[in-house]
Amino acid sequence: MKIAAAQLTCAPADVAANTARAAALAERAREAGAELVVFPELALTGYETEALAADPALWLAGPDDARLDALRSTGTAVAVNAAVRTDGPLPAIATLVYGADGAHAAVYAKQHLYGDERAVFAAGRRDGHVELGGIRFSLGICFDNHVPQLAARAAAAGCRVHLASSLYGTGDGAAERAAVHARIAAEHGLYVVLANHVGPAGPWTGCGRAAVWAPGGALLAEADDRTPSFALADVPA
Repeated sequence: MKIAAAQLTCAPADVAANTARAAALAERAREAGAELVVFPELALTGYETEALAADPALWLAGPDDARLDALRSTGTAVAVNAAVRTDGPLPAIATLVYGADGAHAAVYAKQHLYGDERAVFAAGRRDGHVELGGIRFSLGICFDNHVPQLAARAAAAGCRVHLASSLYGTGDGAAERAAVHARIAAEHGLYVVLANHVGPAGPWTGCGRAAVWAPGGALLAEADDRTPSFALADVPA
């Protein structure tokens, strides 16, 4: 399976604009052979936590939210991250996975919230695993990937590929991005697919460098640090 790790420059707090940008990038990736495209953390709004706290209209109602229709009809499977309503007063930071036919396949809510996120979002309580095309995937969102037990449980459950939807900024974040995800690949024997922001992302500036690592930690593909684009790599079944 060819998998694309995407990097976006998001329009602040604009779900329609960001869905269109993500769909266009997914179509480009499909034309390059991608069968699955993974997007960064809070890709549909940008990392705009103050806006998300103030305006519930920015939260997705769930996997069937009609605002995702354009992204679900690109002809490739997608893993897209957004603020999603929960049964409580706060949304979750959640990755929604859809097959190439647009059918909903899985949802995973970020378990390990970081810093001020704890005041805005509800934490998830269970791991996210999903099978597509005969390959079993695990899901992690940004700070989740700094918790070794999450990847260890994924490997023990038979997952082969770890999908990380994240935000790493310029400066120290660029080196941290590489170290954390190469370590997951090396220590747990997983392919690791990292989607990231590039350019302005709330209070941060995303460093780009979306990438894919092989089991053992070797870098297979990496995007640049400047443009909305993707890193494409082949994961054998």
